[in-house]
Amino acid sequence: MADLKAICVYCGSSPGQKPVYAESAQYLGKALADAGLRLVYGGGSVGLMGIVARSVLENDGMVTGIIPGFLAKKEVMLEQAHELIVTEDMHERKKTMFERADAFVALPGGIGTLEELIEMLTWAQLGRHEKPVLLANVDGFWDPLLDLLNHMAAQNFVAAEFVGRILTVDRMGDVLPVLMEAAARAPDRSPLHPADADVLSNL
Repeated sequence: MADLKAICVYCGSSPGQKPVYAESAQYLGKALADAGLRLVYGGGSVGLMGIVARSVLENDGMVTGIIPGFLAKKEVMLEQAHELIVTEDMHERKKTMFERADAFVALPGGIGTLEELIEMLTWAQLGRHEKPVLLANVDGFWDPLLDLLNHMAAQNFVAAEFVGRILTVDRMGDVLPVLMEAAARAPDRSPLHPADADVLSNL
């Protein structure tokens, strides 16, 4: 059984088009704080990133922001975070986020969010970690990706069993209960070796 202490949230540096995206980020931030779970995220103060982080802070939760130096101004680094880590590049950022988190949640976002999510799923598929990875399918945002994954499985490029194990919820209230249940089922795991992370980041 694995205890959850810190949750990494991948999400957009834009608030998106629909108000429900921001509402979901706000809800998740409060839920994390209320549960005593530390937020690990991309370190910015704009878009959904900023909303979820500020929501954690407003509800007396703990925040770790991890941001590469070249994005510190563009994503307006959140100085109020309890812990702020500035990395050399994106690979170091993602590896540090992985090391600091016990589970991962993907809110709506763009290419960067998708890339981070897919990398965690790739590592899981290759047996490099067993940390829960969950898609918060806000207003069906992740439906096209799920359709694509099912198409890949139908064409024998991805194991259907693996696709079926990807955690997906439609209600934000289900995010933490589903993660906690998945963590309780997972065996104790050793962390990904840094050399593995360096190789896999370049796949």
